[in-house]
This record gives sequence, structure tokens and C-alpha cells, in this order.
Amino acid sequence: MMQLLQDSTRYIQDKTGGFAPEFGIILGTGLGALVNEIEVKHSLSYADIPSFPVSTVESHSGKLIFGQLAGRNVVVMQGRFHYYEGYTMDEVVFPVRVMKLLGVKKLIVSNAAGGLNPRFNTSDLMVITDHINLQPSNPLIGKNLDELGPRFPDMSEVYDEGMIRQAMIIAEEADFDLSEGVYASVPGPMLETKAEYHYLSVIGADAVGMSTVPEVIAARHMGMPVFALSVITDMCTPDRIKKVVLAEILEAAAIAEPRMTMLIRELIRQQ
Repeated sequence: MMQLLQDSTRYIQDKTGGFAPEFGIILGTGLGALVNEIEVKHSLSYADIPSFPVSTVESHSGKLIFGQLAGRNVVVMQGRFHYYEGYTMDEVVFPVRVMKLLGVKKLIVSNAAGGLNPRFNTSDLMVITDHINLQPSNPLIGKNLDELGPRFPDMSEVYDEGMIRQAMIIAEEADFDLSEGVYASVPGPMLETKAEYHYLSVIGADAVGMSTVPEVIAARHMGMPVFALSVITDMCTPDRIKKVVLAEILEAAAIAEPRMTMLIRELIRQQ
């Protein structure tokens, strides 16, 4: 695994002239427009990078973007990988590990999620303060990669408190609502049943999705501070559950995207 990671890293460094990103950003479903804010220096297709997985999900374009956002060097995953696509967890988190080897210091993750908290509404933004991992596996199972991190990494403070507080201040000054909550990560790709939504709510989740937690586990294993943000694209409370289609999820994400983009841009500017 380390050899594959190093091969990918060397290829990327060669193609980008040694570009050194400070921040890694993963963009979720329907949330790719942040790239329009970036002064792009290099763009690499996942398919061209040795050992990189290739995104198979509609709305995930599958490019690694290098450039500047708010005057800081960033690398952006325009499209992520999910366990439900048939990838192993090592493949799902492969790009995050490559980011670390490229020199990334902090990781910012976004996703589209279903809202379980009755106070939420469609297109709300939720800062993830903690998570519940309901994926059937995780990227740390198996032989530990000692070069990356310890065998038993602590997960009591997964999401960076400083960045969370900073984001709340940015939102307050910009005069828009920003909630905090717990994100449950499930395997998918099917949406949950009513009983499953109820169960997730009972165990303490405010939102549910099919991503993020594997990448966050890998990042924390490597000592990278993480900030994560959910866009609530559909409501999953008993009185508001309805059949969901992708077009509606993308529409809800598009409404929230300007606020999310501003928040991430200003958060990076102030680091």
C-alpha cells in the first residue's frame, strides 16, 4: 500500500511541478462549484493517476484540482469515492492518504445528507461535530501503516474544535444560520427505511449520509485536523419523509452551495 501511495504521489508531484498544497478539500454530491472560486494551476483526471480509483457516481466529475483559494494552496477532490461503489475502504481513502504525502496540513470535507433533526430544513448547512460510523468496515482494519499513524488512533476529538468555532463566527457575521450536529455514515446506496431513520435519530444522529467518515478516520489516523460540513438535501423526519430523486438532491445542494463556498473560502483565509 505504501508503495502505491508513493507512486501516486510522485506522479502528481511530477505533473504539478512540485505544487505544495496546505489544505485538502473533498467536495460531495452536487457541491462541485467551489472549484469556480479557485485560481487553478493544475487539473489531473483520476483516471490518469497511478492506482487512483475512478468515481462512478453521477455529479462526481473525477478530477484532482490544484490551485489557490483565498491566497492559500489547496488540492480539491472534485468527486469522491464511496464504499457502495464496490471499492475497498483502502481505495475509498486512498486520495486522503496521498494528500498527506503531498504535504496537506488540514482536511475540509463536504457532503450531501438527509436531515434527521426536526429543527433542520432542506438546504440548511450543518457543521459536523461528531459522527457515528455504521459502515461495514473501516480503512484501519488490517495491517497498520506505521509510516502514516499509530495502530490505535484516538477518536475522542475527531473534528477540529478551533475550525468549528471559527466557522460559526463566519456564519454569524455573514448573517446565515449554521447548525451543529452528529453525522451518521451508512453504506447505502439505498435510502433508509422509516424504521431506520427512527433508529438513527434515537441513537443520536442529526444527519445521515453514505460518505465522509472513512476519509475522516484516515485523516485523523495521520494526525490531520478535520473540518466537515453537511448540506441537508432532504428531510427524514416522520412528518416530512418523501421519495427522493437525485435531481431534487442536486437542486437542494445548489441552493446551499453559495453559503458553503463562502464559508470554506473564509475559513481557509483565516487559518
